[in-house]
Amino acid sequence: MSVNREAWLGALALALVVGAAGLTLAAPNALAERTDENVRPSALSLQEPRVAAGEIGGEHADLSLDVRMEHRGGPADNVTVEVQAVDTDTGLVATTVRKELGRIDGNREVRTRVDVTVDRQGGYRLYIRVYEDGRRVETGSTDISGVDSLTPDYAASSVGFHRFGDSPASIPVITYDVGEEANNRTTLRTGTYLTNRGDEPAGGLRLVVTARQVESNVIADRTTVEIDEIGPGQTVTEAADLTVPSNYNYYLDGILFRDGVVVESATASAKLDPSRPVPENTTREEVDFQAGDFERDAGDGGDDGGMTPRATQSGAGPGFGAAGALAALIALAALAARRTQ
Repeated sequence: MSVNREAWLGALALALVVGAAGLTLAAPNALAERTDENVRPSALSLQEPRVAAGEIGGEHADLSLDVRMEHRGGPADNVTVEVQAVDTDTGLVATTVRKELGRIDGNREVRTRVDVTVDRQGGYRLYIRVYEDGRRVETGSTDISGVDSLTPDYAASSVGFHRFGDSPASIPVITYDVGEEANNRTTLRTGTYLTNRGDEPAGGLRLVVTARQVESNVIADRTTVEIDEIGPGQTVTEAADLTVPSNYNYYLDGILFRDGVVVESATASAKLDPSRPVPENTTREEVDFQAGDFERDAGDGGDDGGMTPRATQSGAGPGFGAAGALAALIALAALAARRTQ
């Protein structure tokens, strides 16, 4: 009886071995699949995002997010990345963007780029959420500020005014020499320092230089200079002559234009009346201002206010026109009337 039992058990064991061998030959990956990572649940780990500026317009800015995730385990199906921009000043949602990534498998890092367009103002908190089959599996966030300080693409230029420092003793951006003096008119020979901070030659700009009387802000003269090509890393001095009434102090304003758009501006001072220094604040000062000194010569064709640069240096004489002179006289008369009261 015991012999038959042992024989039966032996035959059963042999049948199990043969069956396992046959299963292995028929499906060689069957046993491997039991230990394959595909049977494990997927895991997505969001890394710290990075933000770069994309296209910058006058009203809107494109923010480009570099989103990276670490994937482990089995495949993740229907993966979606959502980025939501919230205004940090108001707490309102500015925009929400979704990007479908589909199926992710294998132990690897997954990288994608998500572009978000926001108003070019203030700051934003960017929330990043990762969904798998509609279920949120990971979240993250990052803050950005100073979006309004981003330079629009249309105003970007590698050429700008060379700043020597903020100290009163620093060399001004716009310097001047006193030239001819005749008939209560003084010629200022100005020089403006411009530097190309880029790696390529740059040009195609126009420099408008004006002389603005300190106390009245009257434009005494204006001239426009075409900017020739400036090599990378080079600094040049652009010359321009201005003829102004003598015995006044002036602000010398330099404005850089490219394709009709203001790129940058700078201001320096010109003291033709050293006894009355150029004010550095907004305190009021009584000045013997003669509007007639700034009246244009007869037959002058007028001026466009400096907002549209001209191709060559202007030959206009100093002044601001009869209408401006009349307005200044009326203002002075009103001021004298108030003093007598």
